[in-house]
Amino acid sequence: MKFDVAIVGAGPAGLAAAYKLASAGFKVVVLERGREPGAKELYGGRIYAYWLDKYLPEFRKDAPVDRWVRKERVTFLTDDKALTLEFSIVEKEKTSFIVPLVSFVSWMAKLAQNAGAKIVTEITVDRLVKDDKGRFIGVQSGSDTLHADYVIDAEGVNRLLLERAGIVRKLEPEVVAVGVKEVLKFENKKTLEERLGLGEDEGLAWAIAGYPTEYLPGGGFIYTYKDSLALGVVVYLRNWSKLKTPVYDLAERLRLHPYIAPLVKGATLQEYGGHMTPVAGINMPPPRLYYDGLLIVGDAAGFLLHTGVLIRGVDFAIASGVLAAEAIREARSPSAEDLSIYEKKLRNSFILPQLEKYRKADRLLSDETLFRDLTLLSTETAHKYFNVDENHRTLFEALRDASKKTKVNLVKLMINMLRMAKSL
Repeated sequence: MKFDVAIVGAGPAGLAAAYKLASAGFKVVVLERGREPGAKELYGGRIYAYWLDKYLPEFRKDAPVDRWVRKERVTFLTDDKALTLEFSIVEKEKTSFIVPLVSFVSWMAKLAQNAGAKIVTEITVDRLVKDDKGRFIGVQSGSDTLHADYVIDAEGVNRLLLERAGIVRKLEPEVVAVGVKEVLKFENKKTLEERLGLGEDEGLAWAIAGYPTEYLPGGGFIYTYKDSLALGVVVYLRNWSKLKTPVYDLAERLRLHPYIAPLVKGATLQEYGGHMTPVAGINMPPPRLYYDGLLIVGDAAGFLLHTGVLIRGVDFAIASGVLAAEAIREARSPSAEDLSIYEKKLRNSFILPQLEKYRKADRLLSDETLFRDLTLLSTETAHKYFNVDENHRTLFEALRDASKKTKVNLVKLMINMLRMAKSL
């Protein structure tokens, strides 16, 4: 069987490409390992809308949205203390939203299918197929080969096909993190809103540093769905050996913390999962993003922006899928020379410029002392400042005393924080 375009992976990147190509009249097939599109997908819960308005404006019409984010929280958490900062949007902006990824991906799959794309699920692609000239001409599953003029690799962070094709090396622990996530369902949405201080259909994005990862690089997160919330922890793979708690227990450990437990009391565990995420971003791309007959999109290309508090992946994935579709539409042939327009489009979009702007983020966020020192010092300073005893401390005195108790080097911490401010 022959197609114009074969796409590996029915995630946001692959489906965006499929939808745009099928809409343009291309004969497209999407091959997905899971039982349905989105079945293998896992993320925190948030999607940013700004660039979707340009690359997938259809989402405003009927895409599933549980809650629009109007509250941002950042918490420095220790065993017995918590310092929380909150930013609220009073006006009802619609700039980012929370939705189960499987719901959003299912909606995208319907878009692609209605445009004419064929989606085949429960099929494992074993390798990318080349001809005797080295051009990619299709994919192989078991003993079956499917031919296509163009192949789009949207397989995600676990780039087994690109490894087997000799394009990338096996992932190093330094470039990925592992996230574990629980979805906790409340009896009704009013309970969730009252517990977390949310208005009708307001959404909360909450980043938590320190305790969730035992003060190692990474952090915890909470995102509010309609009547449930996603609670999870992301930890850099390089630090697994330093954890005292098995990584699969980190989310439960956070849920049981005295600061979090009252907020989720009575909620029932609905889902549990784990997934790798490409935290190195632009520092882990393939040598090239285009080859003879092949384009690479989404997480497989390293298109994820991670700044500690803000993590963006879905909008990057969708935009890269759309740009790959545009490149194929405009290419005169499947040659790498003609497909090089894909990289030009990436560079003229927000994708490569923003990833390059935050190139140093991964290295800064790998600093173990930063996660430990900033958390311990900030919570202890707040405690000493607000705890009035025989000595009513000034803020400077509270900071000085906290530094002595936690043994945090203030000069070193300030230097690291200045570096963060410039790069994050």
